[in-house]
Order: sequence, then structure tokens, then C-alpha cells
Amino acid sequence: MILSWNTTNQCNMFCGHCYREAGKKKNEELSTVEGKKLIDEIARAGFRIMIFSGGEPLMRSDIFELIQYATSKGLRCVLGTNGTLITEDVAVKLKKSGLMGAGISLDSLDKQKHDKLRCYENAWDLTVQGMKNCKKAGLAFQIHTTVMDWNEHEVEEMTDFAVKMGAVAHHIFFLVPTGRGKDIKDEALDRETYENVLQRIMKKSTEVDIEIKPTCAPQFMRIAKQMDLKLRYTKGCIAGTSYCIIGPTGKVQPCAYMDMEIGNVRETPFNKIWEQNEVFETLRTEEYGGTCGACAYKSNCGGCRARAAYYHEGDFMQQDNICILGEMNG
Repeated sequence: MILSWNTTNQCNMFCGHCYREAGKKKNEELSTVEGKKLIDEIARAGFRIMIFSGGEPLMRSDIFELIQYATSKGLRCVLGTNGTLITEDVAVKLKKSGLMGAGISLDSLDKQKHDKLRCYENAWDLTVQGMKNCKKAGLAFQIHTTVMDWNEHEVEEMTDFAVKMGAVAHHIFFLVPTGRGKDIKDEALDRETYENVLQRIMKKSTEVDIEIKPTCAPQFMRIAKQMDLKLRYTKGCIAGTSYCIIGPTGKVQPCAYMDMEIGNVRETPFNKIWEQNEVFETLRTEEYGGTCGACAYKSNCGGCRARAAYYHEGDFMQQDNICILGEMNG
């Protein structure tokens, strides 16, 4: 099971697709003491992998202490970062704190396009240098790319770049219109392109030695099955079943892109929220509506619950409209 904690809303960038609308630090973000209490509860709930994310988690002064504490509790810790703040010294400190790896965002091989999305001068150069610093320190890293209509043609080249840089994986995210992403929803892939890109990604996964994984695109599980590919994953969308996210002030959400507060760790221990919350219980039923409910692949795909909520007025159990099977059955 995987949990992501947005440790802070503070960020040195102002990315156009940010679900958290990060930038300024929020009032009353969880303190170091509260963070450690949360980590205890996460371990108690049975989670194994913990993502320290943001905002930009490296802007939090106690991040090394928190990673070290989580590691001591048996959690496998990884970092979600834009990479620009990973100096050689920071990479060494992250390694010593027990961090297992870093997910570093890079959205294009075109420096200008990446910097424009990130609203940050020299972002591309600084991010790639951060990767090099991780490699020098012996810290594993993977590249995270958000795919949209203007960079989908680069996907395979981005994977080749990840291989060249020494990344252990290339995770490809698909735009969900939440946060600032609502402002660029027209840049999201249409249904046919989405299907085509997923097919290309799964084909590419057979040609390289690193892991390639689509994210916020659970239909990749159906495509993998159609292509007779063997994956280590058992389900596409794991929101509320083996994944959830906690915001900077303790707000619990089923996933990063489902903008709904279903509890707060300041009021209720996280392990109790995970075990007893009715939204989580509903997600675990797999009683989906529309074509998702009737689909033969529903148990290993599940449809994107965040996309379902966005396009069905908050009904997160409805069908995922982007799926090509929905169009074929419509």
C-alpha cells in the first residue's frame, strides 16, 4: 500500500497543472511533532511505501528528519520533487536519511516547453542536474512526465532519455482537471489519442529494461491484458483501496485529484480514517456506474475515480468518460 503526504504547499515553482495549487506555504501546516504522529499512524494502518511530496518537499526544513523517522518505522520512503533543489549535498543527505528513491518531474525534452509549464527559469537544466546529483550519490531516481496534447509525441523519447540518465523508471501521468489543471483542461488528450498513447507506452515497456508505468490512466491494465503483457500491478486505479493522500494541513483525500476532504488527521487518527471512512468503504465495493460497472475489466482497471468525479458532478463511482470502451458501448 502507498500513501502520499503533501508535506507543504510551499513551492519554488508555479506549475500550470498543479493539483495542489502550490506556491505559498499554508497556515497551520502539520508540525514536525504532528508529522511524526502521522507517520506512526500510517505504519499502524499497514502502509509500506510513503511518498513525501508537496508543493516542493525540499522546502520543508525538517524533511530529512521526517524521512529518517519514517524509515525507522519500517516505511519505504520516496520523494516527489521537481528536482531543482537537489544539490550534491542534498542528494547525499537524502541518501543518508534512508530515502529509497526520488521521483523527479520532467515534462519535455524541449527546455523552453518544460520551463513554460513550470513557470520557472532554467527549470529544465536544474532538474536534470538534480538527477545527475542523485546518481552521483547512489540515490535511485525515476522520471515523472505529465503528458498533454503538446508533448504526447515525446513519450517514447522521454523514456529513452530516462534510460540514458540512469533512471530506474519512467512514470507517465495523465492530466486530470483539478487545481490549476482546470485552467488547462483543453490540453488534456482526447479519447482516441489517450488510447493510442497508452498502447504506445505499453509497447515501449517491452523494449526497455526500466519500468514504465502510466498513472491516472488505469486503462493501461486493460491494454496490457489485451497485449498479453505480464505486470506486477493488480489494479489500475487504487484510490481508497491501497492508496490515499494527506494534505499539508492534515486533510485526507482518496487521491490527489479527488478534491474532497473525507477526514483530518488532526481530528481523527489516520489509521481509523483508513479503516472506517465511508468513502473508502464505497470505493472498495467496486460498484461502479455506467460502462465501468458493466466492463469486463473493472476489477483490474477500475476507471479513474477522480476523472469520474470531475465529469459527473462529484459522483466518484460513475464511469470514466475517457475510456474508449465507453464510446464503443455508447
